[in-house]
Amino acid sequence: MRPRSLAVGLAVAVSCAAALAPARPLAGPPYTTDDPEPVPFRHWEVYLATADQWSHADGWGGTCPHLEVNYGAVPGVQLHLVAPLAWVRPPGGPGHAGPGDTELGAKWRFVAEGERRPQVGVFPLVELPTGDDRRGLGAGRTQVFLPVWVQKSLGEWTTYGGGGYWLNPGAGNRNWWLVGWQAQRRVAEGVALGAEVFHSSAREIGGGGDTRFNVGAVLDLGELHHVLVSAGRALGSRAAQAYLAYQLTFGPGGGSEQPPGNGAPR
Repeated sequence: MRPRSLAVGLAVAVSCAAALAPARPLAGPPYTTDDPEPVPFRHWEVYLATADQWSHADGWGGTCPHLEVNYGAVPGVQLHLVAPLAWVRPPGGPGHAGPGDTELGAKWRFVAEGERRPQVGVFPLVELPTGDDRRGLGAGRTQVFLPVWVQKSLGEWTTYGGGGYWLNPGAGNRNWWLVGWQAQRRVAEGVALGAEVFHSSAREIGGGGDTRFNVGAVLDLGELHHVLVSAGRALGSRAAQAYLAYQLTFGPGGGSEQPPGNGAPR
């Protein structure tokens, strides 16, 4: 089987086999922590992916699959869309599937990386309530995320992180913070391995915070085709998460001018 066919088949198969809750917002594939680096001008990133979760308290849920599209609209600015098919299976209850909440955003890098200076950007996101919250497929309210991200590369290493504030309206809900940091290294031609730690504050009145980690990999199958994967768990609670995607990058002159997977070096 050709690498492209293998990547597509793997992403679709796992997307539709692993069902986890759409409770955690999507971020910088394959990690929860994001980066400030936009897609190059007039270039595209297209993902077919699954973002999955399990917890002892809430059961299973996720996307099966979701489509993510990023476009370099102007130099230094990226437009962003995520359209998910979500499904959930709570403990002891029936499962549900259908459209999830739609994510729109725009990433703007306003400080370019220098020899000693990290690049810095903002990536505000809006979660539109297109999923049916009565069946657990959406939040039922418009949510907004206002983060700042920084990134620095040194040789084979790239590290980035930051955080932001989620506006989370609704009865019993609280606005909450998300912070995280990630580091990754190119270990071979077309292979980058990484790890992250991230923390979210309480999202509900009377709730608690949540700290988790992931380990992940970005595999380049050429200039156009890539596979991204990560998995991890919560610290201090019985919960876990995973992500798998096939990514297509293209634009004028061929593949994307920047490495996929949040700046992972080729």
